[in-house]
Order: sequence, then structure tokens, then C-alpha cells
Amino acid sequence: MRQKVKAYPSAAARAGGQMSEFTLDDLERIVAERAGATDGSSYTASLVARGVAKAAQKLGEEAVETVIAAVSGDKEGVITESADLLYHLLVVWKISGVELSAVLAELERRTVQSGLAEKAGRTAS
Repeated sequence: MRQKVKAYPSAAARAGGQMSEFTLDDLERIVAERAGATDGSSYTASLVARGVAKAAQKLGEEAVETVIAAVSGDKEGVITESADLLYHLLVVWKISGVELSAVLAELERRTVQSGLAEKAGRTAS
């Protein structure tokens, strides 16, 4: 299931009226490619090498920064921090062997009923 997510236009794109067609599939592919870099030029590869605990820590930091921006009413901050959050989430997924398609399938499964009914049907962990 390929999900098209229109990217927020850069200042240059807004001036020219063009939008990107960048998707989460694209980001997943880029993370996978960069995770395998061995020449020392990839932040993604260095994060993957440090393991899931470090990547998850970075994910948590970005989540908190996104929340702070949202509570502060900082729309641009929410956008930039959300980009960081999504990136670090995909790195954690890469390390954990989770694919975007599996997460989207789970979201799709959950949408066949109301959110309240779905939540009530979960078993306590």
C-alpha cells in the first residue's frame, strides 16, 4: 500500500507554486539505503550502528520536541520536529525489522471500526 503524502513546500517551492510528491515509502527506502553506508558519511548508518536503544532515545527526544512545538503554537516547529520524528521512527523500524507496510496494514485493520471500539477490544499489556 503506497501512501502519497504531499510534502510541505519549501519557501522556493511556495514561490514557484510546486509541491513535492515525496512519500513515506521514499523515506523508508532512503533510510534503508543510508543504513548500509560504510564510508562514514551517513548519520543514519552511525545511528543504526549505535543500536535500537540510542535510536529510540533520539525518537523520544524528537517526540518531546514535537509536543513542545505543538503546545507552544509553533506551526513551523511542529513541521520540522515532525520531520525529525518521522525520520527517527523509520530508523527505529529499520533496526527493529519493521516495515512501513506492516504499520499501514495495522492502521488499516483498525479503521474498520471506531477508535473507541478498537481501543476497548485491545488486551491489556
